[in-house]
Amino acid sequence: MGAGPAGLTAAWELMRAGKDVVVWEADPTYVGGISRTVQANGFRFDIGGHRFFSKSEEVNEVWRQIMPDDFVDCPRLSRIYYKGKFFNYPLEAMDSFLKLGPITTVLCVLSYIKARLKPIKPETTLAQWVTNRFGKRLFNMFFKTYTEKVWGISCDEINADWAAQRIKGLSLREAIISAFKGKKAEPTAKTLIRNFFYPRLGPGQMWETAANKILENGGKVLLDRRVQTIHWDETGVTHITGTNQQGEFFQQEGTSFISSIPLQELMLSLDPPPPKEVVAAAKALRYRDFLTVCLVVNRANVFPDTWIYIHDPSVKVGRVQNFKNWSMAMVPDPKLTSLGMEYFCFEGDALWTATDYDLAQLAIKEAVQIGLIKAGEVQDAFVVRMPKAYPIYDQAYQQHLKVIREWVCQFANLQPVGRNGMHHYNNQDHSMMTAMLAARNIQGASFDCWKVNTDAEYHESDDAKH
Repeated sequence: MGAGPAGLTAAWELMRAGKDVVVWEADPTYVGGISRTVQANGFRFDIGGHRFFSKSEEVNEVWRQIMPDDFVDCPRLSRIYYKGKFFNYPLEAMDSFLKLGPITTVLCVLSYIKARLKPIKPETTLAQWVTNRFGKRLFNMFFKTYTEKVWGISCDEINADWAAQRIKGLSLREAIISAFKGKKAEPTAKTLIRNFFYPRLGPGQMWETAANKILENGGKVLLDRRVQTIHWDETGVTHITGTNQQGEFFQQEGTSFISSIPLQELMLSLDPPPPKEVVAAAKALRYRDFLTVCLVVNRANVFPDTWIYIHDPSVKVGRVQNFKNWSMAMVPDPKLTSLGMEYFCFEGDALWTATDYDLAQLAIKEAVQIGLIKAGEVQDAFVVRMPKAYPIYDQAYQQHLKVIREWVCQFANLQPVGRNGMHHYNNQDHSMMTAMLAARNIQGASFDCWKVNTDAEYHESDDAKH
C-alpha cells in the first residue's frame, strides 16, 4: 500500500525474490510519494529536495540496481537567509563573523559557553536540545523561526526526538571544527555533507524506473487505487478494498501486506475497527502539510545555491530550491531557471486553500523581497500541494505510537514501513531500509523494522532483530 520509496523498495525486493507483488498507489499520475518529480511544460521539480546519500551500502546497492547509469554528482551549496544577509551553511567561521559582527559573535560564544556549563535538564523539547548545543542566542537566531515555520507549532511543543534524529552529531563545536577542516574533509554529521548523488531527471526518475522494472518483471503497480478498508480476522489481514477517482470499486487479496500509507489512515481503515484507545491514538497523530510554488524565471543564473533556508520571519516562505543547480536537465531551456518556493502549512488553512494565482503572487512578492529575483522576471508558475508531508513529533506522539505499535504487532502479515507508514521522520534511505527488512521478514526473517533509525548502519545485526 503506497508507491513511495518504501512501498516500491519493498516491491522491488520481493519481486527479485520471486514473489507475486501488487502495489496500490492513490495518486493517479505519479509514483514516488514525497520523492516524486512533478512535470509541467517541460520543467521538472521536486517536492522538497532529495539527496541520494546513505551510510548503508545495502541502500546504495538498491539505487545502483534500479538505475545504474543516470546519476549526477551534485555539489551542495546552501545558505541561510536571515535579516537581509546570506550565511553559508554549513557554518564557515569567517563568513559568520563578518556578517554577524564582533559584538554579536562574542555574545553568541558567551551564550554557548553558558549553555555548556549549565545545560537544561531534563532535555525534552527541541528548544532545550538545540539550546544545549548552540546556546540560547544562536537558537533564537538560526533555529527558532525556521523550525516554527516548518512545523507550525512552538519549539517548546516539539519533542527533542526530532532534533536527536534529524541533526544528531551537529553542535556549534562540530560545525566550527567542520569549517576549519576545510572543504576536502567530510563532516561527521550527515546534515553537513557537501556532495551527494542525484538522478539526472530528479528523484522521481528513480521511482518511475523502479515501477517500470517491477512491471517488466510481472509485478503490478496500480495508480489511482486509494485504500479505503483493510479487512482482517483472527488469521490476520485477508484483503483490502478501495476506489479510484471515478468511484470504481477494487479488491485485492494477499498473503502479506506492507503499508507505507500514513499510519493514521492505516489504523482508521481497519475493519473491524481497533479498540477505542487505539483509534483515539491514531486520530491524535498530527501531520504537517506542504506546498511548492515553482517559479519559471527568465534568467539563466539566479543564485548559485542548491537551496536556501529562509529564517527571516518577515516572509512566509521557508525554503527555496534552485532545481537547475541540482541538475541542468530539470529545465528545458538553459536560458531559464526554475525556483521552488516552499511553504509549510496545515491542510485547510489559509495557505493551503489559497488559489494558485494568489500563491504565485505571494511567491513572486517574497522572492523579490528577499532579493532573489526582480519584478517582471517570472514568466510562469505552478503549484503542487502535498498533504501529510511530515509526521509531527509533538510531546504526546511517543505515547500514541506506543499504543498503536503494541496493538498492530498482533498482525503477523501486516507491516508498516516508511516515513508516514511508521510516523517516523525518516530520510529516504531509512524508509527504504524499513521496507527491505519487511520484505526479508516475509521471506522468513524476524527483523524489527521499528528499530531502524536515522543513524543506523542497517546491516543485519542483532540490533535489528527481535
